[in-house]
Amino acid sequence: MKRFVLALALLLGFGLAFSPMVNAKMTKKELVNEAKKQICEVTPADAKAMIGKHGNVLIDCREPSEFEAGHVPGAMNIPRGLLEFKIEAAVPDRATKIIIYCKSGGRASLACCSLCRMGYKNVVSIQGGWKGWVKAGYPTEK
Repeated sequence: MKRFVLALALLLGFGLAFSPMVNAKMTKKELVNEAKKQICEVTPADAKAMIGKHGNVLIDCREPSEFEAGHVPGAMNIPRGLLEFKIEAAVPDRATKIIIYCKSGGRASLACCSLCRMGYKNVVSIQGGWKGWVKAGYPTEK
């Protein structure tokens, strides 16, 4: 009986570990591709047109050293690893349009998914991230 209770407690406490939605063999590429299916990506040109309009917020989710080396003008730096912890203070209104980017799009895609799960309604990722922005010839700053 004790084994049954212990097994049941483990299953209830760690139910997600046994969920069919969890795939322990998923690669980072597969995880990012799955995220990209669930988010809205915009071209660098579309993002440029959105920045600074109607209270839209631009977030660079790269690491601080990457941000300091160069970023899109007007971006605030909230690293991907801290995003869920800092977003509510930085953007309290969950209806705010958030434009997010990273180096090439992977971290931003995952970040968009997290923000959507947290209830943010208008989150988009810049296709190609920082690299796409620079390739398009748009302004940058340090």
